[in-house]
Amino acid sequence: MHVEIEREEDGRWIAEVPALRGAMAYGASKKEAVAKVEALVLRALADKIEHGEEPPEVSHVFTVAA
Repeated sequence: MHVEIEREEDGRWIAEVPALRGAMAYGASKKEAVAKVEALVLRALADKIEHGEEPPEVSHVFTVAA
């Protein structure tokens, strides 16, 4: 899943996975924001599987935009 990252005007970083609606997280650093959104996505995918939903097909778990 592709992770997009951006620095906000207040200095915080935001990481988002566009393929999964609502999957975004803030962090004080780029690394923290990416780690938080990756954890969020993994929890969301696990929830889908537990409820019998088909998770999106992924060839790689995460790729981070530079």
